[in-house]
Amino acid sequence: MSLPSRTEVLGEHEDRFEEILTPDALRFLARLHEAFADRRAGLLAARVRRTAALTAGGTLDFLPETRAVRDDLSWRVAGAGPGLADRRVEITGPPERRMTVNALNSGAKAWLADFEDATAPTWHNLVSGQLNLLDAIERRIDDTTPDGKRYRIGDRPATIVVRPRGWHLDEHHLLIDGRPAIGALVDFGLYLFHCGKRQIERGSGPYFYLPKLENHLEARLWNDVFTFAQAELGIPHGTVRATVLIETITAAFEMDEILHELRDHAAGLNAGRWDYLFSLIKNFARHGPRFVLPDRATITMTQPFMRAYTDLLVRTCHRRGAHAIGGMAAAIPQRDQDAHAVALTKVRADKEREAGDGFDGSWVAHPGLVDTCRTAFDAVLGDRPNQLERTREDVEVTAADLLAVHRLSVGLPTEQGLRSNVAVALRYLTAWLGGTGAVAVLGLMEDVATAEIARCQIWQWQHHCTRLSGGSLVTPDMVRRLIDRERATLLLEGADPASVDDAVRVLEDTALGPELPAFLTTDAYARHLVRVRTAA
Repeated sequence: MSLPSRTEVLGEHEDRFEEILTPDALRFLARLHEAFADRRAGLLAARVRRTAALTAGGTLDFLPETRAVRDDLSWRVAGAGPGLADRRVEITGPPERRMTVNALNSGAKAWLADFEDATAPTWHNLVSGQLNLLDAIERRIDDTTPDGKRYRIGDRPATIVVRPRGWHLDEHHLLIDGRPAIGALVDFGLYLFHCGKRQIERGSGPYFYLPKLENHLEARLWNDVFTFAQAELGIPHGTVRATVLIETITAAFEMDEILHELRDHAAGLNAGRWDYLFSLIKNFARHGPRFVLPDRATITMTQPFMRAYTDLLVRTCHRRGAHAIGGMAAAIPQRDQDAHAVALTKVRADKEREAGDGFDGSWVAHPGLVDTCRTAFDAVLGDRPNQLERTREDVEVTAADLLAVHRLSVGLPTEQGLRSNVAVALRYLTAWLGGTGAVAVLGLMEDVATAEIARCQIWQWQHHCTRLSGGSLVTPDMVRRLIDRERATLLLEGADPASVDDAVRVLEDTALGPELPAFLTTDAYARHLVRVRTAA
């Protein structure tokens, strides 16, 4: 296969990869990079400056220069495309072949095919994921396991919504003009190129979830990417629909502005609760005891600062004709019936709260939770596809409300919470380095977002020598002892020793160093997951 001169594929070739990495598809990626790579680099540099200002003691507020956008009640977004009007339950997961079938057949209204937090970004995972989506749309998936179990897509599959990687991630297996490609543009571009028109022909459309946006200028970049890509491929303007995850603390102050920038393509906003906590901890990790959060398990969505965030999201969305989609239910079915009942009770209460607060739908991580989520929203929605008419004019949220972590109604961090953070981070990293991006740990489906919370809390607690509820002070030596203990347990369970040792190094580098890295995945990806072809 002759490739465009501006592109070089360094990743290993596997069966059928040529169906995705066609010369025309790679030329399209090259045009996207030529048009937008410099702007993306500038926005990432602006992130670094903003983070430095916050870690040096700065704070956040709503932007005075965009007040006119917030105050103007006349504008609306494009809203739901075909197949997106009813989103009362959405399931998330990596686009692995079997997961593709299970998610599409789960009974959920939409499937978030996740190339980001739930996918370890190996070259195999990323290209085979694109193949699986193409095969799903063409109804070519027919997978039979060695024990005879058959996986086929049913007659009423969920609507596919693809989540590309965040702006900060590169793709080292593909060079464009001699530089690593931009992960977000690779994931978006390959899916739109191969599946965009196919989805339109089937009465749906090319739909996306946009992760990790930090401000409205990053949303503007995505909007310009959509406009450019639709024109390049002959797709009508506005056919693409995007739902933005409000999962950074900075984006929470710019919800109106983000929707406004994407208004020709926006379908809604999502309350990405785990990444939101990660962002809050990361940005204020140096601010002292006032911003030291307790155990993750105790920070529920009913805490005042989290409630302010979700109430503001619903109000902002419904004033603009956009869907408000609730957060992830990460519980997974348990073999122990008592534990299973407890988990379902928590999920049901969470989804009933979201439906009662005005959300139009919510996420689950496992097919076994689809019915629980749907039942909660059915009770509020009935036959209506959504509740956009609930504009929540009762909601008034200030900057202080969004940052009021000091109003938490729970106690100090605990030793159990510290042990749990070490276990989640180390077990997740071990699996991620082995190519698996969604992992069951301690009864929850964990992904990059929850691993990030775990390692950021470890860093914050040891950096401030935080006192635990039992009186102990968190020190680097204490953390290292817990890491050693968890490492030994993993080895006894049969984990790959090389992956475990690599995971230990990544965790110690990102949770115990003098600085708190912005992401644990960027350096770990470059050091451990990049596998390029060697010259023959």
